[in-house]
Amino acid sequence: MRMSRLDLAQDRFRAALESIENAAGAVGESLDQAAKLPERIAELEAEREKLLARVAELQDEVATLSGLTEEVEVRLDGAIGEIRAVLTR
Repeated sequence: MRMSRLDLAQDRFRAALESIENAAGAVGESLDQAAKLPERIAELEAEREKLLARVAELQDEVATLSGLTEEVEVRLDGAIGEIRAVLTR
């Protein structure tokens, strides 16, 4: 059975319509994702602020520990000095 020119044209037209429908669906999905971007950006910014706050807390803890380390070193140096003094008597 041979296809007529009309049948061939109709088949091509259907294929073209399917391609257009698929493209429209893809564009629709992209638009849906794009519409969600502001919300996602806000979520990421909130998370960034939390992380920055945590970094500041950790920096404070490091500063505190650094101060404690210096104090321990001074006390150890003093204790070692006292031990040496006792041993050299």
